Amino acid sequence: MGLFDSLVGQVGTALLSGQSQGNQGGMMDVISHLLSDPKTGGLQGLLKSFQDKGLGDIAASWVGSGPNQPITAAQIQQVIGSDRLASISQKVGLSPDTVAAGLAEMLPHVIDHLSPNGQLTADHLVEQGLSLLKTKLFG
Repeated sequence: MGLFDSLVGQVGTALLSGQSQGNQGGMMDVISHLLSDPKTGGLQGLLKSFQDKGLGDIAASWVGSGPNQPITAAQIQQVIGSDRLASISQKVGLSPDTVAAGLAEMLPHVIDHLSPNGQLTADHLVEQGLSLLKTKLFG
């Protein structure tokens, strides 16, 4: 459980830095959807989207063992797309700007911890890990 305890601490700190408790659960729903949605290819598909939009180096830093490169909300919007971001935002009850900013802050940490030693975790384990993380953070 050490990996998830560490992830809970880092993500919890990131979440508490500027979002209300209600928004935190919504952001975890967004991340869970992005990383486990078979329509978009799950974690592998999301990383491919970063590569396709010219941001592969940034995403690769999250998977690798070195420091995570930051990403901006605008870059998140570029990767996910305005229509998809609006759709996700509507489902979780947050503004598109809030979702993009939250993803920019949280996604590097989440992907980093889901890829120990530079190896991606299987998608079914990603879903289980995110479910556990959400339970630990929000009860």
